Amino acid sequence: MSVDVSDKSLAIAAAWESELRLLDPRVRSEPSVMGELLAPEFHEIGQSGTHWSRDQILRVVSAEDESGLTPVFSEQRADVLAPGLVLLTYFLEFGERRSRRSSLWRIRPESSLMLFHQGTPVA
Repeated sequence: MSVDVSDKSLAIAAAWESELRLLDPRVRSEPSVMGELLAPEFHEIGQSGTHWSRDQILRVVSAEDESGLTPVFSEQRADVLAPGLVLLTYFLEFGERRSRRSSLWRIRPESSLMLFHQGTPVA
């Protein structure tokens, strides 16, 4: 998908589409497919408080069995921080896990890449 990054609504739509792809168990089970959505400099602060690198998160996530789980989103918000830079925040229920999440996306005409992600568990 080619995106005109100067169009805020298209940049936001591309970020949400990519976020949803990353939550798809089929994408998560394939490190090479998931890796296409993560920037080389990607890092994450997980729900456990662990700071993960791109390579670490690709190994850990691909080993999880999340088949049959459907993510349920609410409280979705998107902010364009600069042309082609989108911050997504939302509440997610994924199986038994409930968390507040934030993701920073670099949207380019030819690709969307996640730069950073944080998940904070909610009791």
